[in-house]
Amino acid sequence: MTITTEFQHWASAHQQRIEARLLALLPNSDLAPQRLHRAMRYAVLGRGKRVRPLLAFAAGEVAAADAGRVEVAGAAVELIHAYSLVHDDLPCMDDDVLRRGKPTCHVEFDEATALLAGDALQSLAFQLLAEYRVADDPKSQLEMVRLLAAAAGSRGMAGGQAIDLAATGASLTLPELEYMHIHKTGALIRASTLLGARCGRPLEAAELDRLDRFSKCIGLAFQVVDDVLDTEATTATLGKTAGKDAKHNKPTYVSVLGVNEAKKLAGELRGDALAALDGFGARAQRLRELADFIVLRKF
Repeated sequence: MTITTEFQHWASAHQQRIEARLLALLPNSDLAPQRLHRAMRYAVLGRGKRVRPLLAFAAGEVAAADAGRVEVAGAAVELIHAYSLVHDDLPCMDDDVLRRGKPTCHVEFDEATALLAGDALQSLAFQLLAEYRVADDPKSQLEMVRLLAAAAGSRGMAGGQAIDLAATGASLTLPELEYMHIHKTGALIRASTLLGARCGRPLEAAELDRLDRFSKCIGLAFQVVDDVLDTEATTATLGKTAGKDAKHNKPTYVSVLGVNEAKKLAGELRGDALAALDGFGARAQRLRELADFIVLRKF
């Protein structure tokens, strides 16, 4: 597994591109209510890896999508992700004080403002998908709205978080842990890929299924690596509190499998993800490279 310099340049250029688009799409901090808008911008801008928008851009290449359309779809997904982090960090959830190397939103502002900032970021994501033309076919664009809503809701990310909270202090089997993370982490990663692909030319149902399979596998691999890093990396490296899961007695891939077996599982999931891309040829090269990036990342 290698991460090439050429891929690093591509990723950096697209990270800068989505950062600039988010900067432009978020409400200006001098607009009323100023404190809320400052909190929204604080929660979103700067230092994020932007893995979800990168997946959207890479999947967009599979479907020859216009990059400007993918920017909007990628921004919508990133806003949902940012809102989830703001809410996850609240005292009523994971009660964390550090995110992306800076104080969490409720620490920098206050709990009520952080809660409202998360709410507003979620609303803005759907506003973007309704306001901008991101697909040629209105039915396809409506399906994109449905996909993102389902990924964020009770059968997706929010449901996964509910399962996670309920599992604190409990022992989960590997299938139970996988079920939780298919929803909590994986649902939005799957939506990222499918939204990027739907910005371009229509794909066959079988092609969309293969992209979804890729995303499911790489979404789980992302979480496995997160769990390993929570054990092995430092707070300074992660930009968030290291060792938090063990401290809160949360079930993780490391607690269930051990570090070595968790690393092995991440590699197996990467292999399954890459196998799902067979038949796409060079169109899926960026997705393949992102699979390596996700499994090999150290931060």
